Amino acid sequence: MTTPFYAFDTEDIEYLRHGDQPLLARLFKPRGPGPFPLVIEVHGGAWCRGTRLNNKVIHEKLAQSGVMVAALDFRMPPQAGYPDTIADVNYAVRWFKQRATSMNVDAKRIGLLGTSSGGHIAMLVAMKPQDPRYAAIPLAGAAPGLDSTVRSVVLAWPVIDPLGRYHHAQRLKTQGDSGLIDHVGNDHLNFWVNEAAMEEGSTTIALERGDAIKMPPVLYLQGTEDYNHPRADLDRFVAGYRKAGGSLELHLYEGEKQLFIPQRPDVPASIDALGKIVGFVRQTLA
Repeated sequence: MTTPFYAFDTEDIEYLRHGDQPLLARLFKPRGPGPFPLVIEVHGGAWCRGTRLNNKVIHEKLAQSGVMVAALDFRMPPQAGYPDTIADVNYAVRWFKQRATSMNVDAKRIGLLGTSSGGHIAMLVAMKPQDPRYAAIPLAGAAPGLDSTVRSVVLAWPVIDPLGRYHHAQRLKTQGDSGLIDHVGNDHLNFWVNEAAMEEGSTTIALERGDAIKMPPVLYLQGTEDYNHPRADLDRFVAGYRKAGGSLELHLYEGEKQLFIPQRPDVPASIDALGKIVGFVRQTLA
C-alpha cells in the first residue's frame, strides 16, 4: 500500500517549566483534518547532550506520512539527572494525552521513539508508566488513571542497559582502548551518579528481575559496527523481551555505526530504516 504524502508545519511549544527553565517540544504537524497519531521523540546524547533538533530527518519523514511528531527537550545534567529526566518525559506523554483533542491528535494512538540514550529513556517510560519515581511530576487537571502508557516504541541504537554499557566501556579501557570510556564515562556518572542507579534504571535488568512492566510492540534498529552500543546488551534485551511475551521486531544493518540515519540519511541502510520506522508506526498506531 502506498503511503500518502502530507505537507506539514513546525512549531515550538512549551510543555513543562521548572522554575525559570522552559522545556520545549518541536511539533511536526501534518496538514489535514486529523486527528493524527502522535510519536513523542526522545533524543540521544549520553543523557547529557543533544536537543530536540537532533533527529530532524526522522521527524520530517514521519510527518510526511501523516504522523504528528513532538520532539522533546528535557532536563539534563547539571540541571538534573536520573530519575528527574525520566520524569520529564513521562510527564510529556501525559501532557500530550491530556491536550490531544485541541492539538488534533488521537490520544489512543500515541507512541514513543528514542535514539541512543533517548531510546533507553523512551523504553523505560513505556515499560513503567506508573512508577512513582518516573510519574513524580503532577499534571494539573489530569483524569484519574492518565499515565504514560503508549501503543508502541521505536528504538534506534539505544543504550538499552546503562550498566552493561558502562562496564563494556571499562573493559575496553583495560584492553587499551579508552575511546568509549573517555567519550561517555563521565556522562554516565554525571547522569546516574553510581552503578546502583544504573542497575535500578536498566530496562534489560528490569526484565531479568521480573519487574511489573508494560510491553508495547517494539521496533529495534542498530548497525552491526556500532561501537557505542554493545551487541551483547542488545541480545540480552531482545531475548528477555521476547521471552516475557513482548513483540519485538529487530533489524540489524550490516557495516553501519551509530547515528547512521541522521548523519547519512541518503544511504540504502538509512532509507530502509526510515521506511521501517514509518511502516511500523503507521501499523501500530493505526
